[in-house]
Amino acid sequence: MTDTTPYAQRRARVAQAIGPNGIALIPTALERPRNRDTDFIYRHDSYFYYLTGFTEPNAFLVITGDGRSTLFCQAKDLEREIWDGIRLGPDAAPAALGVSAAHAIGELDAQLPKLIENRDTVWFPFAIHAGLEARVGGWLERVRARVRFGAICPEQQRDLCGVLDEMRLVKDAHEQDVMRRASQISADAHIRAMQRCAAMLRAGQDVREYHLDAELLHEFRQHGSQYPAYGSIVAAGANACVLHYRADAAPVRDGELVLIDAGCELDGYASDITRTFPANGRFSGPQRTLYELVLASQEAAIAATKAGARFTDPHEATVKVLAQGMLDVGLLDKNRVGGLDDVIERRAYFPFYMHRTGHWLGMDVHDCGSYVEPGEVGQVSERKDPLSGETITNRPSRILRPGMVLTIEPGLYVRPAEGVPETFHNIGIRIEDDAIVTDTGCELITRGVPVHPDEIERLMRG
Repeated sequence: MTDTTPYAQRRARVAQAIGPNGIALIPTALERPRNRDTDFIYRHDSYFYYLTGFTEPNAFLVITGDGRSTLFCQAKDLEREIWDGIRLGPDAAPAALGVSAAHAIGELDAQLPKLIENRDTVWFPFAIHAGLEARVGGWLERVRARVRFGAICPEQQRDLCGVLDEMRLVKDAHEQDVMRRASQISADAHIRAMQRCAAMLRAGQDVREYHLDAELLHEFRQHGSQYPAYGSIVAAGANACVLHYRADAAPVRDGELVLIDAGCELDGYASDITRTFPANGRFSGPQRTLYELVLASQEAAIAATKAGARFTDPHEATVKVLAQGMLDVGLLDKNRVGGLDDVIERRAYFPFYMHRTGHWLGMDVHDCGSYVEPGEVGQVSERKDPLSGETITNRPSRILRPGMVLTIEPGLYVRPAEGVPETFHNIGIRIEDDAIVTDTGCELITRGVPVHPDEIERLMRG
């Protein structure tokens, strides 16, 4: 039986946060049609799963400020269960999930006005579930119709995302363990794809991006992952310069680099790994030069990832190393762009490095959680972006704390352009690892697949 304790503890924290007279409403995700009479593979809503551990569709959770939780779920139905699988049902839900009470989902509209009545604030996730605001309005309208009988209608509606985002931002021991296991599965998948790529080329076989994507998917499912955490990026040659390229049918050619950005989802938690490797298992001189620059920038970012640091510190460390490297190898002409400080101030590095160095990771690949330190939101300054000319509002970046999980993913993307050395044309490199912030630094949970070029070459000879 699933341990319901973590979910019960989270629901208790929500109850405390919404106050004794509050009520929180959390739907799960809808099933979505793929074509005519088939749906996409169902994936629950992350907030809902965080509070219940329940993965069935057509469910709704209510938490009241007195600590009670009520689940609405699909009723038992033998005919539908023959087609769609066994349902938990409301009778079994309290014991299985640790909720206070459960009803059939068909009773939601009848029960919600009763649960909302005499509360002062209704909390729900804003701007996530289409039509939820209108549905809440309908329930409030029914409560308001009873005011002449002494009912009190809530006067406030508040966004529950802020409460849940802060809770989800710091991962507990259970969550960290699941993420470590997801990361290991993903690391093994990357190794499998690397080795398969080199072996196929050595055998003289035609290699396509989808061949490597298939290796990833096989390894994910072989070890219990429910599905990929996102659409895998398998980009050969110049395709690696497209940040969100998807695995397609392009040939993987001897002498080119391959960039794979892929991770599995395990029990509701994502992993996110990027590795760039030579298709034939041997880096060329220019490839190794740029690869080692990206790796050095990642090492600087890793050193900057620790409790007490700001979320932006790893990015700033990365940019400093990359910018100097671009000057050193000739991607940037110092006679045109100036020295290191000039490159950073004017963002002259942007044509080759245009994304941030990381993001929160958890149930969602780009996980929830503010990137601004909550107690310093009011400290505002403005600056003009040197490239776009837009005015940008700056607020103090989030202070990293133990248990936060983020990616560290610097890159270089060199498209053919005037003044860019031809030897570097069409080289795209990204190296990405997942890091759990600790008291003394960070724990890299994705290094089951190597990053150092010598180790990659050794692996691919195997």
